[in-house]
Amino acid sequence: MRLPGYDYSQPGAYFVTLCTHNRSCLFGDIVDGKMIANALGRFASTCWDKIPSHNPHVTLDAFVIMPNHLHGILYIDTQFEENVGANDYSYYTSRPTGTSKTLGSIVRGLKIGVTKWVRQNTKIKNPWQRGFYEHIIRNEEDLDMVREYIMTNPENWNKDKLHPVFGKGS
Repeated sequence: MRLPGYDYSQPGAYFVTLCTHNRSCLFGDIVDGKMIANALGRFASTCWDKIPSHNPHVTLDAFVIMPNHLHGILYIDTQFEENVGANDYSYYTSRPTGTSKTLGSIVRGLKIGVTKWVRQNTKIKNPWQRGFYEHIIRNEEDLDMVREYIMTNPENWNKDKLHPVFGKGS
């Protein structure tokens, strides 16, 4: 559920969670509290890392890939076009045309990239759950709590509500 009336293209920090279809563990396994990504998990992580190359108005922060979901923080800076170079975006030689600057379009691009790889390299047709979870980060305290949650997610996997056996699965 998106916040009614909120403009998800406006500058700010956003915490996103994307889950796999039926919460299937497609991205790897947790071993001794550490995520061991498989090829798909590594590819999904690479797609996350490439978000700014497709969306120069986006900066990435904390991120974790889990067996059946991913969490990440990203910042949208809509000042890109007015302040080229001022925010150290000058290394981009060209900006993609026709791309929307909304959080939804950024997530959709990530999902499309991963889905194409999945369909070319596996028998899976639909790797993603419909939609995604988002949280607008409102202050430094909130940002610190979200970063901590992301970074400790693998070691807390057996307590995670998205864990297919130990979690509530909701």
